[in-house]
Amino acid sequence: MKANALFTRSEMIGFAILACVIFLLLPAVLDTFRLNLFGKYLTYSFVAIGLALCWGAGGILSLGQGVFFGLGGYCMAMFLKLEASTPENTAIQSTPGIPDFMDWNQLTALPWWWEPFHSLTFALFAVVAVPVVFAFIIGVAMFRRRVGGVYFAIITQAFAAILTILIIGQQGFTGGVNGITDLRTLLGWDIRTDEAKETLYYVNGILLFAVLFAAQFVRRSKLGRLLIAMRDQEDRVRFSGYDVASFKIFIFCLGAGFAGIGGAMFTLQVGFMSPTLVGIVPSIEMVIFCAVGGRLSILGAVYGALLVNWAKTTFSESFPELWLFGLGGLFIAVVMAFPNGLAGIWVEKIEPRLLKAFKKSPAPASPAQQSTPAE
Repeated sequence: MKANALFTRSEMIGFAILACVIFLLLPAVLDTFRLNLFGKYLTYSFVAIGLALCWGAGGILSLGQGVFFGLGGYCMAMFLKLEASTPENTAIQSTPGIPDFMDWNQLTALPWWWEPFHSLTFALFAVVAVPVVFAFIIGVAMFRRRVGGVYFAIITQAFAAILTILIIGQQGFTGGVNGITDLRTLLGWDIRTDEAKETLYYVNGILLFAVLFAAQFVRRSKLGRLLIAMRDQEDRVRFSGYDVASFKIFIFCLGAGFAGIGGAMFTLQVGFMSPTLVGIVPSIEMVIFCAVGGRLSILGAVYGALLVNWAKTTFSESFPELWLFGLGGLFIAVVMAFPNGLAGIWVEKIEPRLLKAFKKSPAPASPAQQSTPAE
């Protein structure tokens, strides 16, 4: 493998295994309900990939990625809600043609900033653009003033809390604590059927691999090398003449865009969006996905998101009161026992042993090459 190749041999194996798991194994062994659950887990993988770039490569720990996940999800939910709020479907309301929660809160007209979401094209654009613009504002405000480390993490956590309070407080415009629910169709296509959920699962998987390839391209580019240099020796990179703040803003915005795509796919896959997916707790859980999988590996982040969410579902069904303690214990175990996550265990311990075990032995000599015994 050439030094400048996009993938190493280990990464190619990891991508192939992940593709087989997502597109072959899971659809073959799971029913529609469980497959839809794994489709939901895949949406969190978009956030984990962005965190692997920001935190793992750039050293930027964000505890507010749920903000961008939620913004992307709300943009998609607004389009779906408007499509479900036709005058025929809302004839029993006092003001037909507007979302039901607006009618319950005595609004008589659709707010102006909801109007563009009648267009799917605009909604798809907003799914990425709104989180990126929001991240750009935060990034410029923080990185231009050289705010980083634990201070930046706490500030992003505060933004997650503020946005949650804002969404809940503006119930007439956002649906409040219940969020935006009763999402039915996408351009007339019923997204609630089993066939639709399976189709969305595959679309989710294809988009995930597109994001993985984009993230891998960034990691292998000069920008990726600069990010690692900034993570390890930020002052040295700055003294070399590079604009460190601009690089941080870019990678932070890229991670926000990835999270927005994940949020939109969550809305389509699950059928609702609520402020419970925006706040502090989900944002910290997203960091745990990345940490368990391995913050230095984008593939590890995906595996971490799948594993942690599968464990969350499995154990919460049997021990609902103890799951949060288990999640905290898992994070402590990662920090104490394997700080590089599952990807670190694979690269440092498992892969070398496999290569040693399957190393090809020298081919046996042909009869013509073998020496004949002396007579």
